[in-house]
Amino acid sequence: MTAYTCEQCGMSVGTITCGQCGKELVHSTLTKPDGTSVAISECPDGHGKIKSPQCCGADMMCPIA
Repeated sequence: MTAYTCEQCGMSVGTITCGQCGKELVHSTLTKPDGTSVAISECPDGHGKIKSPQCCGADMMCPIA
């Protein structure tokens, strides 16, 4: 199970699933045109991607396995 954790307060979020196929979203990174990157969660079947969760004003971290 993917778990996102806030490095500041320790709050965590468990499984996030795709609304179309029900599969668990996979943690990834998206590189923007300006060269910066943003944490995302995406459907392994290509149904889309979302910005990963935030807490305490920062992206929550997720270990990439």
